[in-house]
Amino acid sequence: MNEKKPIEIFDESAEYLRSRTKYRPSTGIILGSGLGKLADAIEEPDIIPYREIPHFKASTAVGHKGNLIFGRLNGKEVVAMQGRFHYYEGYSMQDVTLPVRVMCRFGVKRLLVSNAAGGINPEFEVGDMMIITDHISFMPNPLIGKNIDELGTRFPDMTTVYSSKLRRVAIEKASSMGLTLREGVYVAETGPTYETPAEYRMYRMMGGDAVGMSTVPEVIAARHCGMEIFGMSVITNCAKDLGEECMNDGDDVVRAADKAADKMTEIFREIVNCE
Repeated sequence: MNEKKPIEIFDESAEYLRSRTKYRPSTGIILGSGLGKLADAIEEPDIIPYREIPHFKASTAVGHKGNLIFGRLNGKEVVAMQGRFHYYEGYSMQDVTLPVRVMCRFGVKRLLVSNAAGGINPEFEVGDMMIITDHISFMPNPLIGKNIDELGTRFPDMTTVYSSKLRRVAIEKASSMGLTLREGVYVAETGPTYETPAEYRMYRMMGGDAVGMSTVPEVIAARHCGMEIFGMSVITNCAKDLGEECMNDGDDVVRAADKAADKMTEIFREIVNCE
């Protein structure tokens, strides 16, 4: 039996989803650790567990429910991943990025990504929200291997990955809410260990403002597909707070992200409504 081509796998998943929902969204959302609460704001939802979708994996990370949700946010049709797949879970980069590629084949043109991140900019505080302006990656590139020509070019440009238009929309919405958003560079590393103090210092010297274990593989896949991209990190712990009596904790990360979820939801509502 001939092995299926990647594009055939993506199309099988997309076709299954078309059979499970009436929605045909152009905007996709990926919700990170503790941020799945945004999914509760989606109206008239069609909730499809990952385990039911052909070729999808299980989301095992803390704070990731593992559902694909179709519905309306601020009157616009959306599809949201309530939890993502991580490289540190033992999945390949092809597994991690499969949902983005399925969204592409489904017709999604815009991707909003969120994550919980550690703050390495000394001005950041726990609970801050940071618009991602650029990234530095220490992860394997998901485009390594034979190019999937049906999705995009062999060598996609990465100079303007994060949409300046959508960043402006987010800043204006936050201002109307009395919030000040941070902006900065997201550093992606594999995990699952949290960073050492020396690594935090290194990432800061390289120009990083926040660090996490996700997002960039999906962003690269989305860029390859030609999607418009917006990214936001919720700062859930800070390097400046680390000391002999302080350490990173996964449950604390989820709790800190949960506190910011309502504010992030309002900002995402505005972006979804942007034409």
